[in-house]
Amino acid sequence: MRQVHSDRITAVAALGALPLLLAGCSFSFGGPAAVPADDVAEQSSAELTEVVGQTPDSFTCSEDLPAEVGAEIRCDLVDGADTYGVTITTTSVDDSNVDWDIQVDQTPR
Repeated sequence: MRQVHSDRITAVAALGALPLLLAGCSFSFGGPAAVPADDVAEQSSAELTEVVGQTPDSFTCSEDLPAEVGAEIRCDLVDGADTYGVTITTTSVDDSNVDWDIQVDQTPR
Protein backbone atom coordinates (compact mmCIF):
# COMPACT_ATOMS: atom_id res chain seq x y z
CA MET A 1 0.00 0.00 0.00
CA ARG A 2 1.30 3.45 -0.88
CA GLN A 3 1.12 6.27 1.61
CA VAL A 4 2.04 9.90 1.07
CA HIS A 5 2.27 12.72 3.57
CA SER A 6 4.01 16.05 3.76
CA ASP A 7 6.81 16.61 6.25
CA ARG A 8 7.85 20.22 6.30
CA ILE A 9 8.06 23.54 4.55
CA THR A 10 11.65 24.59 4.08
CA ALA A 11 12.31 27.33 1.49
CA VAL A 12 10.91 29.90 -0.92
CA ALA A 13 9.96 29.27 -4.57
CA ALA A 14 7.62 30.83 -7.15
CA LEU A 15 4.37 30.09 -9.00
CA GLY A 16 3.07 32.80 -11.25
CA ALA A 17 3.58 36.12 -9.56
CA LEU A 18 3.17 34.74 -6.05
CA PRO A 19 5.99 33.31 -3.98
CA LEU A 20 5.59 29.65 -3.06
CA LEU A 21 7.25 27.51 -0.48
CA LEU A 22 9.50 24.56 -0.98
CA ALA A 23 7.77 21.56 0.49
CA GLY A 24 8.90 18.21 1.75
CA CYS A 25 7.06 15.10 0.59
CA SER A 26 7.20 11.52 1.68
CA PHE A 27 6.31 8.45 -0.33
CA SER A 28 6.13 4.81 0.73
CA PHE A 29 6.46 2.10 -1.87
CA GLY A 30 7.38 -1.53 -2.07
CA GLY A 31 10.53 -2.65 -3.78
CA PRO A 32 11.81 -0.51 -6.63
CA ALA A 33 14.91 1.62 -6.26
CA ALA A 34 13.04 4.74 -7.39
CA VAL A 35 9.73 6.57 -6.97
CA PRO A 36 7.86 6.58 -10.31
CA ALA A 37 7.90 9.95 -12.10
CA ASP A 38 4.10 10.16 -12.23
CA ASP A 39 3.86 9.64 -8.46
CA VAL A 40 6.51 12.29 -7.79
CA ALA A 41 4.67 14.77 -10.01
CA GLU A 42 1.27 14.01 -8.51
CA GLN A 43 2.39 14.24 -4.89
CA SER A 44 4.59 17.30 -5.45
CA SER A 45 1.75 19.12 -7.21
CA ALA A 46 -0.63 18.24 -4.37
CA GLU A 47 1.85 19.50 -1.77
CA LEU A 48 2.39 22.79 -3.60
CA THR A 49 -1.37 23.21 -4.01
CA GLU A 50 -1.86 22.69 -0.28
CA VAL A 51 0.86 25.19 0.61
CA VAL A 52 -0.12 27.91 -1.88
CA GLY A 53 -3.82 27.32 -2.36
CA GLN A 54 -3.43 27.31 -6.14
CA THR A 55 -3.22 24.25 -8.36
CA PRO A 56 -0.60 24.33 -11.14
CA ASP A 57 -2.01 23.88 -14.65
CA SER A 58 0.32 20.90 -14.95
CA PHE A 59 3.24 19.32 -13.13
CA THR A 60 5.29 16.67 -14.96
CA CYS A 61 8.48 14.76 -14.31
CA SER A 62 10.20 12.89 -17.13
CA GLU A 63 12.21 10.51 -14.96
CA ASP A 64 11.80 8.47 -11.77
CA LEU A 65 13.26 9.81 -8.52
CA PRO A 66 16.08 7.52 -7.33
CA ALA A 67 15.69 6.28 -3.77
CA GLU A 68 19.15 7.60 -2.87
CA VAL A 69 19.80 10.57 -0.58
CA GLY A 70 20.92 13.56 -2.63
CA ALA A 71 19.51 12.27 -5.92
CA GLU A 72 17.89 15.00 -8.03
CA ILE A 73 15.54 15.14 -10.97
CA ARG A 74 14.10 18.10 -12.85
CA CYS A 75 10.39 18.53 -13.45
CA ASP A 76 8.19 21.13 -15.17
CA LEU A 77 5.44 23.18 -13.56
CA VAL A 78 3.08 25.09 -15.87
CA ASP A 79 1.17 28.08 -14.52
CA GLY A 80 -0.77 29.90 -17.23
CA ALA A 81 1.66 30.90 -19.98
CA ASP A 82 4.70 30.35 -17.75
CA THR A 83 6.73 27.17 -17.30
CA TYR A 84 8.95 26.83 -14.25
CA GLY A 85 11.70 24.31 -13.70
CA VAL A 86 11.43 22.32 -10.49
CA THR A 87 14.23 20.48 -8.72
CA ILE A 88 13.18 17.43 -6.71
CA THR A 89 15.83 16.19 -4.27
CA THR A 90 15.72 12.99 -2.24
CA THR A 91 16.34 13.94 1.40
CA SER A 92 16.00 10.59 3.15
CA VAL A 93 15.34 6.92 2.46
CA ASP A 94 14.17 4.51 5.14
CA ASP A 95 13.36 1.08 3.72
CA SER A 96 10.43 1.81 1.39
CA ASN A 97 9.92 5.41 2.64
CA VAL A 98 11.37 8.15 0.43
CA ASP A 99 11.28 11.83 1.44
CA TRP A 100 12.03 14.64 -0.98
CA ASP A 101 12.14 18.42 -1.19
CA ILE A 102 10.59 20.49 -3.97
CA GLN A 103 12.36 23.63 -5.19
CA VAL A 104 10.52 25.69 -7.80
CA ASP A 105 12.73 28.03 -9.84
CA GLN A 106 12.11 31.69 -9.00
CA THR A 107 11.75 32.75 -12.63
CA PRO A 108 10.00 31.03 -15.54
CA ARG A 109 11.97 29.60 -18.42
